[in-house]
Amino acid sequence: MKRIALVAGLVLALAACQGQDMSTRHLAPIPAATMALMETKGMSKNDPILMRSYKKESEIEVWKRGRDGRYALLKTYPMCRWSGQLGPKIREGDRQAPEGFYTVTPAQMNPNSQLYLSFNLGYPNEYDRAHGRTGSHLMVHGSCSSQGCFAMTDEAISEVYALAREAFASGQRGFQFQSYPFRMTAENLAKHRLDPNIAFWRNLKEGSDYFELAKQEPQVSVASGQYAFSGDASVMVAVAQKRQSDDRQVGALAANGVQPVKLVYADGGQHESFRQALYGDPGQGGSLAVDANARKRLGDVSRPEALAAGPQEVVLAANGKPRQAASTTLAYSSQRPQGGRIPPGAPVTQAAPAAAAPTPADQTGSGGGSVLERFRGLFGG
Repeated sequence: MKRIALVAGLVLALAACQGQDMSTRHLAPIPAATMALMETKGMSKNDPILMRSYKKESEIEVWKRGRDGRYALLKTYPMCRWSGQLGPKIREGDRQAPEGFYTVTPAQMNPNSQLYLSFNLGYPNEYDRAHGRTGSHLMVHGSCSSQGCFAMTDEAISEVYALAREAFASGQRGFQFQSYPFRMTAENLAKHRLDPNIAFWRNLKEGSDYFELAKQEPQVSVASGQYAFSGDASVMVAVAQKRQSDDRQVGALAANGVQPVKLVYADGGQHESFRQALYGDPGQGGSLAVDANARKRLGDVSRPEALAAGPQEVVLAANGKPRQAASTTLAYSSQRPQGGRIPPGAPVTQAAPAAAAPTPADQTGSGGGSVLERFRGLFGG
């Protein structure tokens, strides 16, 4: 009866991207290949889940908890679209996807979403409310369109939705969703050490470190306007030691010439494999127009012109202002996915300085104008 009630709750859940089509897509089974993968990893569809997202890398990870109480990575899914900039969501309409620690319950699952399937992250959470942040209906959903959400393909959200559905049906009351600007490495922290959000990101790293060390979700609360993490005492000691070690590494990287930078997006990003599918390689004769077959497979692609150029890397001076007028475009790898499959992750490499002529993203990005004008508009420079 408990299983029936939980499944019924999923069907009747109230959520943001609500549509009129009462389909049965929310009942699709977990794909056979993923079931086989779970078996090889000693996992069951009934095991609890946890998710982690990374904007810069445009990836969402799904983890499963084993019999030993520790989580292990099941799969990494490429994001088709996220909007805004690196950094937390502040207010309604800012197009920012949230960063922080959220809990997703069965009531937040939407089987009738206009964007295939979706679930609500639960923004604003206690931390967001403590800082007066506004906004609602921030989702993970299908299609390739975002106004502050994390968008996956319909195929991917169907699989993730099924994994969550089975975990809920087996008794999990809610799963933790950890949302980060990038992977919390010393290298990334060194590069972004002068970003206005660095104190917030270092706070998020405490929870990330706990999970990395314990492979258990940290207990999350809010104290003095910050996330407060707790759990096993020995793990908390190890977290403090890791923070000191990472701080030393950040200092060493800075001393060895790693420059502080600010990434500025016209309006969010996507995994490089989708860029290849949508635009091809402009350097090899590809087009900035969205391919018709890709549009059919991915659905409506929001603001494709803002995605085409990729993020701009602005080198900062010690005062946090742009060091020079020139900027650098971070170009995605031109290597196409093998066999048409989307790889779980791909590197972002630094290319030559951007051309003087404005790209479509420069012309239509947040605030308009060049990357430095967008930078000044975002941070009052």
